[in-house]
Amino acid sequence: MARRVVVALLGPVHWSPPGVDRAAWRAALAEDVVDLLATLNEVDVAVAVTPADRALADALVWPGTVVYEVPEPTPTAVFAAIEGYDQAAVLAGDVPDLPALTVGKLLRPLTTRPVAVAPVEGGGPGLLGVAARLPVPGWLAPLDLDTAIPADARAGAPRPQDVAVTAGWRRLRGPADLATLDPAFEGWEATRALLSGSGRPA
Repeated sequence: MARRVVVALLGPVHWSPPGVDRAAWRAALAEDVVDLLATLNEVDVAVAVTPADRALADALVWPGTVVYEVPEPTPTAVFAAIEGYDQAAVLAGDVPDLPALTVGKLLRPLTTRPVAVAPVEGGGPGLLGVAARLPVPGWLAPLDLDTAIPADARAGAPRPQDVAVTAGWRRLRGPADLATLDPAFEGWEATRALLSGSGRPA
């Protein structure tokens, strides 16, 4: 069986709900993503941060979780830091209610294709995550989860089908995204508690 790792990339957060401290919001989102990944089966789980955010990672991870320090918060930098695995997926750190099945769908195509990407649901720029066989194909261009689209991943591929596009999910990057949170959906406890404390519905 292929050795696989799923990495939560705790990049910068550019928005928080009114009345919610940006640093606290970022920490709550990250905590929920890390807790979600800890429930996955048949994969190892890790976190990636820039050196300036190492304290954030150390405060959130479970004992024994690997923390990758990367020079920039991009999947490209994370893939370069990973050793000892056959496959890896890098996920955005602002998806506290991401279904575990969506992570599985991102990894599944790697049995037949070298790269898979999950778009942000609803269109617009940004990716939910990127998965690849390791070492990463040389044709895969550097990708930024905040600005890239699936076409960017396919731009250098020998064939478009070398990059699978899997199920997407929305990230919490603005008021419209916040309104889509489902209170009945299990998980996202830290984000839920922070929103409740601010007087907003959660």
